[in-house]
Amino acid sequence: MATYQGRSLPRPAAELVDQGLVFDLGTMAARRQVLRALGLGAAALGLGACGSGDGDDKPEVTGSEPNTVGEIPDETAGPYPGDGSNGPDVLAENGIVRGDIRSSFGDSATTAEGVPMTLTLDIKDLANAGAAFAGVAVYVWHCNRAGEYSLYSQGITGENYLRGVQIAGTDGRVTFTSIFPACYAGRWPHVHFEVYPDEASITDAATAIATSQVALPKEACDKVFATTGYEASVTNLARVTLDDDNVFGDDSGASQLATVTGDPAAGYTVSLVVGVDTTTTPTGGQLTGDGAPSGAPMGSGGPGGPGGAPPSGPRPAGPPPSR
Repeated sequence: MATYQGRSLPRPAAELVDQGLVFDLGTMAARRQVLRALGLGAAALGLGACGSGDGDDKPEVTGSEPNTVGEIPDETAGPYPGDGSNGPDVLAENGIVRGDIRSSFGDSATTAEGVPMTLTLDIKDLANAGAAFAGVAVYVWHCNRAGEYSLYSQGITGENYLRGVQIAGTDGRVTFTSIFPACYAGRWPHVHFEVYPDEASITDAATAIATSQVALPKEACDKVFATTGYEASVTNLARVTLDDDNVFGDDSGASQLATVTGDPAAGYTVSLVVGVDTTTTPTGGQLTGDGAPSGAPMGSGGPGGPGGAPPSGPRPAGPPPSR
């Protein structure tokens, strides 16, 4: 006799979806037991669970799964944070709170060129069951398409482009309009960010409740770096992997690898869910050592990073920070 999941089929010659009401109710009951065991509850079982129209008998899950995002790893802010912890402090300047960070503000209006990128970070409050973290201030910064950092690198110390702050709304989301960063020697392509409790806190780097970095997927990097202006990134990317990167290498960037859609012509949308736990003590920031390649000269992708002399401000004691 034909059976399904140990039960006899009332109509062996018919499709699974045509076995009758009694059989369908038994199927639904069995699935509810499985869903309860997984903690999903009965709401996740849609009315379509009796079977799909094509006879595949696949349940339609209409509920959302529980938020399982973990805490974002703490990372160094590197030698070019611009948050006052190592020289310049762009966070104390009027105009830093902005969504479009492509241009400098203040005494310069220079615009960084490159493939367009929209960066969205969804901040989750892990101390509050992973709810949207409304009201936090998120400071983002990254290098330009030549691998240089405004405020620090030779020739652009008077610029402050590719740096900005957004305040999360009730959805915990911040969005920045920028350009796709380069890959410079010794580091996987990345974006830095710090999370502060609120806008009033951004003038003191010590109040940051999270400091981390976003890793960019290789497929998108390969396409961007094939465009004009990113030529040096092709060679640099070929010499580093997520596995051996001195920031992402501990887990190959598993919890920091962004989701990316788009193309070089239209631009890319980059997104990452960021779990922040205020019940733990932040360990990232400027004082964290990096394990940078020993003997690497300043300004060549080593501890000094790309593009010229190290910052004029005092460096903290201990190993040089990562970039």
